[in-house]
Amino acid sequence: MMAPVTQALYVFDGHNDLPWAMRELCGYDFAEVDLLGGDARLQTDIPRLRSGGVGAQFWSVYVPCGLSGGAAVTATLEQIDFVRGMVAHHPNELSLVTTAHEVELAARAGRVASLMGMEGGHSIDSSLGTLRMMHQLGVRYLTLTHNENVPWADSATDEPVLGGLSEFGHDVVREMNRLGMFVDLSHVSPDVMRDALATSTAPVIFSHSCAKALCDINRNVPDDVLVDMAHGGGVCMVTFVPMFVHQGVADWYADCLDVTEQRGGDRRRFSDVDKVLTERLDTDPPPVCTVDDVADHVEHVREVAGVEHVGLGGDYDGSTFFPEGMADVASYPLLLDALRQRGWSDADLTRLTHANVVRAMRDMERVAD
Repeated sequence: MMAPVTQALYVFDGHNDLPWAMRELCGYDFAEVDLLGGDARLQTDIPRLRSGGVGAQFWSVYVPCGLSGGAAVTATLEQIDFVRGMVAHHPNELSLVTTAHEVELAARAGRVASLMGMEGGHSIDSSLGTLRMMHQLGVRYLTLTHNENVPWADSATDEPVLGGLSEFGHDVVREMNRLGMFVDLSHVSPDVMRDALATSTAPVIFSHSCAKALCDINRNVPDDVLVDMAHGGGVCMVTFVPMFVHQGVADWYADCLDVTEQRGGDRRRFSDVDKVLTERLDTDPPPVCTVDDVADHVEHVREVAGVEHVGLGGDYDGSTFFPEGMADVASYPLLLDALRQRGWSDADLTRLTHANVVRAMRDMERVAD
């Protein structure tokens, strides 16, 4: 039987794609999808957040790379509008917050502290003014790229062009430090990871990434980067996406990408890849990924970076499937039980679940101040 997540162990998760899922499912219509009553079409709703012990959540205000320029900025603003509307629609359950102190106040009050993170530099259209206004609207991290390069940074899943950050890319990192916004290095190339770490004077995060040593894909974090991240006070928030967790699933997914390309699709675009992935889930399913595979990544980050530099970023409603028994946001207790069985203390689980990212956020805010 799973032990419940207590208030002292509340989860501060780094990445959840419910906003985009709601856009695609119902055009953000709360009358059609009852987040308080629960909806089986989603991996996230308020009852399951409660069951999972989630006390704080970075909601991703992701928009796909197929949108660019002003269209990407507009769609990002619509995503922000949805998160703010969701909080207003459920004021007894959710609380919009922008600081580490507000996170702790909301969690103590029994509401899910709701923060926002932009997933991809295309959301600012190469404009520091747009970045500043997104911060004014409450956004507290920017993932520098998504699956495709931006003019100033290379993605992990695109062909490298710059070999890291351009001069403007370094300016983006410095401006985020000045504003008080996390530099998020999930999705970026290893060279961008290293360039950003060399430039940033505040802790960085990986909002939803795993360890490259255990699953050898560019989307994951090399050990030398984990060490440098820890030296800067950052946090790697381990994700549950099987393609990033389990080497066999990663290889299976790479085959799906190849098939997508052979059929004339773009391997960087979810809209193209998901057609192949859904078909193969029925006809040629991937190897089984388990909670122990996720726990292995958590332990590896702890061993390399230190227990003060590991967190959780499930990526629910952002992946088609998840490890066995971890299908939705109610699943965090399963992972915590697995770690307890490996000897993790409640003090270390508290660091993992929320204390590390709250501390990093305070340090990030201190740099901005």
